[in-house]
Amino acid sequence: MDESQVGPHVPLTLAPPLERDAQIEVASQWQLMWWRFKQHKVAFVSAIVVLLIYVVALIPEFVAPYPSDVVNARYLYAPPQPLHLFRTDGGLRFEPHVVGYRSVVDAAAGRRTFTTDDSLIIPAGLFVQGAPYKLFGLIPMDRHLFGPVDASQPMYLLGADRLGGDLLSKMIYGTRISMSIGLVGVALSLTLGIVLGGVSGYYGGIVDTAIQRVIECLRSIPTIPLWMGLAAALPSNWPPLQIYFGITIILSLIGWTGLARVVRGRFLAMRSEEFVTAAQLDGASDMRIILRYMAPSFASHIIASTTLAIPAMIISETSLSFLGLGLQPPLVSWGTLLKEAQSVRSVLQAPWQLWPAAAVIVTVLALNFLGDGLRDAADPYS
Repeated sequence: MDESQVGPHVPLTLAPPLERDAQIEVASQWQLMWWRFKQHKVAFVSAIVVLLIYVVALIPEFVAPYPSDVVNARYLYAPPQPLHLFRTDGGLRFEPHVVGYRSVVDAAAGRRTFTTDDSLIIPAGLFVQGAPYKLFGLIPMDRHLFGPVDASQPMYLLGADRLGGDLLSKMIYGTRISMSIGLVGVALSLTLGIVLGGVSGYYGGIVDTAIQRVIECLRSIPTIPLWMGLAAALPSNWPPLQIYFGITIILSLIGWTGLARVVRGRFLAMRSEEFVTAAQLDGASDMRIILRYMAPSFASHIIASTTLAIPAMIISETSLSFLGLGLQPPLVSWGTLLKEAQSVRSVLQAPWQLWPAAAVIVTVLALNFLGDGLRDAADPYS
């Protein structure tokens, strides 16, 4: 075969694999993790979902159609209003809107019933003018991402609660507390887990025995009774903000034990490694060796564990608030919203009050899928 025919085809066939191998050989650990993570499609989509949820938690005043404390006694337990994108009267045209209510007081049942009034069209739009607020507590604004064009008109896309408040707006505001309590709680648990687990595995002996006995005692107590006991110990006259931080600390004091066990096992295996001995000979302090040299060596595993711990924190806060021992109004979280759906009568009368449970389920699933993807990416050579 003529060499001119073979020559041009060899680079086209072999170049891509060779370039890939060359990139892998010089890639850092974080690049390998990123390439591996992108191959996990479900985790990648979950990362986008989690990012969007945290964006909503960051700016709920802009995203929500109404403030969380706005109520209207005329629309107690008003049913959801479907959003219509097109109008057919006078020809098909794009005009987002909802259909208004006609309310009737049922004297026999002692409650107000609602029917749709097709003659009452409430236009909806994006970046509409509504209740004033301060973005990030600093920037005065009155524009909302979506809502009714006329802010005085009712628009309850997910229905109203027992006070006539917009459930969707309260869920959006609840995202801030439910998601932030997960981050703050995990940050505290992460600090306790790394420090106490690191000290336990690094020193061993009596220190290790004492810390492990404390961990075993905490893990042997049933979780919900322990939550209830600690939450009931909080003073009832505390303001809502102090209760928020109190619940966060309670969850953190319980959630550090699992990570501490993992860190201890890693430190027991690494404390005889050469780089640890070199750091000791160089005069580094024990805490510097633990935090500067040993902990970063399995940072990828810590990231994956942290991501998987956030859903547990969110569920814990939701459970405490649902039982009435967690956050209390006027603080709004998914747990406090679900507390309204405790009675069977309330659920039968207004089943849309269970929508916050859907938010919890979606968030927990997304965080778990994200954690699974990070756990796989943490070991890119497997």
